[in-house]
Amino acid sequence: MGIEFTKYHGLGNDFILIDNRSSSEPKVTPEQAVKFCDRHFGIGADGVIFAMPGQDGTDYTMRIFNSDGSEPEMCGNGIRCLGKFLADLEGKSTQETQYRIHTLAGVMTPHIKPDGKVTVDMGMPGLLAEEIPTTLGAPNEKVIAQPLEVADATWLVTCVSMGNPHCITFVEDVAAIPLEKIGPQFEHHPVFPKRTNTEFIQVVRPDYLKMRVWERGAGITLACGTGACATVVAGVLTGKSDRIATVELPGGCLEIEWSEIDQRVYMTGPAERVFAGQI
Repeated sequence: MGIEFTKYHGLGNDFILIDNRSSSEPKVTPEQAVKFCDRHFGIGADGVIFAMPGQDGTDYTMRIFNSDGSEPEMCGNGIRCLGKFLADLEGKSTQETQYRIHTLAGVMTPHIKPDGKVTVDMGMPGLLAEEIPTTLGAPNEKVIAQPLEVADATWLVTCVSMGNPHCITFVEDVAAIPLEKIGPQFEHHPVFPKRTNTEFIQVVRPDYLKMRVWERGAGITLACGTGACATVVAGVLTGKSDRIATVELPGGCLEIEWSEIDQRVYMTGPAERVFAGQI
């Protein structure tokens, strides 16, 4: 029997969405997810996302398997795509609507707008080493502009958790970074016991940042929502960024705000349906 799916993308970060509301267990195994995500022999995607029944008073639950079969705590572009998917399933795609979604990183609240953009309250960032987690600093201390040896070079890195781990480093020219070579070395560095996403950032202006990303479990992607959020937080912590900034990724731009009022991070960007099918 085939499995029905719908393909969505957020700035080119693409996902296979599966209506899993009838079961609290994913319809697809991690091994099947790897095959589905294969761009030559499968559907092709950065991950498989399941819309599942809510927990603890939430509307729905989000589970996601990366293209390597691992399960991350959260995905920023993915949560926008899930919100749009749910609105499409419920016939609300042209209405303003909001969902409370349970994730392994806590409750996320995507707000779907009639223009197709989605704003998500991403919660408060984790700033302590034990929250990332990383051994770059003492467990109860922040990791800001700390030296890290990778690929025979010293990088100044700032670590932020958006429910998943991020290592951010600021560079002069983001286009010159050999991402395929050094991305895996950051991801699997022993100072990150749960591995890490890594963002390389060029500051164009304090309110405009260019970003390239190596995602944990997915490699090079065109966009990373949690990474863009972590980048603005790191930019504020290092004095390089405003609290409200545009983050330009290879797939397009996200608008990020780290609110001074409630200390929560808000992400706004598109989520677009590509096609539906059965596999």
